[in-house]
Amino acid sequence: MSSVPVTTWSLEQTSPGDLLPAAAPEGDVRIVRAEVPSPEFSRFLYASVGGDIRWTDRLGWTYARWQEYLDRPGVETWVAYDRGTPAGYVELEPQDEGAVEIVYFGLVPAFRGRRIGGHLLSYGTARAWDLAERWPRRTPTKRVWLHTCSKDGEFAMDNYRRRGFQLFDTKVELEPDVATPGPWPGARPA
Repeated sequence: MSSVPVTTWSLEQTSPGDLLPAAAPEGDVRIVRAEVPSPEFSRFLYASVGGDIRWTDRLGWTYARWQEYLDRPGVETWVAYDRGTPAGYVELEPQDEGAVEIVYFGLVPAFRGRRIGGHLLSYGTARAWDLAERWPRRTPTKRVWLHTCSKDGEFAMDNYRRRGFQLFDTKVELEPDVATPGPWPGARPA
C-alpha cells in the first residue's frame, strides 16, 4: 500500500473571549444536542460527514466500542439540522485539566457552502466553553482545541481561524493512501 504525506494542524482557544461567532445562516437551521448516546446515529454522522474526506479510523469500531465511547461523562454530540435533516455535527470530548477537544466537526457534503459550518463551529465551541455547566463534576473549561489536516475540506482551516482559533502545532506524517470510503461501502461522493 502506498503512503501519502498528511499535514496536521492543531489549533486552540484559551479563553471564551477568543470565540468569534459566525452569523446564523438564513432558513430553518437548528442545532440540538443528541442527549441519548446512540452508536447507530453517531456512526451515521461520522460516515456521512467524513466519507468523502477519508475519515476511516472509526469505521471498524464495534457497536460496543461506540457505546463505551459515547457513554463517557461529558462526551457530547451536537447536530445541525437544516429543515429537519441532519446537516452536520460537532463532537466534544472533555480531557484533563479543563481542556475540551472538538474531536470531530463537519458537514454532510450536500450541506457544505450554505453558511452552516461557521454557525455550527461557533455553537459547538461555545458548548465546549460551557460544558462544565452541564457536567458539574467536570473542571470548568480552560482551553478548547482541535486538529484539522490536509485531507479535510479546503475551507476548514479558514473557518477555524475566523472563529478565533490559533495555531499551536504542525506535524507532517506519512499515512496509508486509502480509498475514499463514502458514507457506505461503494458509495461515491456527490
